[in-house]
Amino acid sequence: MEAPGSTTLVVVGEETTAAIESLAGLANVESATFAEMRDATDAEVVTWSSTSHAPFVVHDRDPLGHVASAWVEFYDERSTLGVLQLEIDQVIDQVARHELRVPDYYVVLEPESLRGTWMHWWLGVVAAASPNRVLPWEPGDAPLAGLIRRLPTARAWPDVDRWLPGVVTAVPDRCGPGLPGAA
Repeated sequence: MEAPGSTTLVVVGEETTAAIESLAGLANVESATFAEMRDATDAEVVTWSSTSHAPFVVHDRDPLGHVASAWVEFYDERSTLGVLQLEIDQVIDQVARHELRVPDYYVVLEPESLRGTWMHWWLGVVAAASPNRVLPWEPGDAPLAGLIRRLPTARAWPDVDRWLPGVVTAVPDRCGPGLPGAA
């Protein structure tokens, strides 16, 4: 599968459906919410986003969602390190088979409202890998379409197999841009 020609954004947090639906009708944006489409596979989402002819593709299917949940559950003492490592290995394998692709940008809705460890995942662990690729956004600040028009330029994400295994040592409150462990 060839690389997509579109810039892909994944919207995460509460109220993703409303944020994504606000983009309906924009000529340069193709958007979809997969929250209700639980039967859509990650590979189908990759195919959908890769074949879009729109300059921007926006959706709510987080390709790192299972790793994120496993990391949060591990540090909230509700899971084991083995589960986290398994999720990381599965994502790396899926990326290698082109069944999963990390988006160009993550838009984190209302980051101040994220509970505990989730804030550390988004604004610490993920942002450490590529700080300008994780965009905190308060819906009241400006329309999502405005954010899309002002996307920051940023270096590409490091290869997933280079940074994702390090997630097992990323401790909440101790990882993020400018802190030890930042890429």
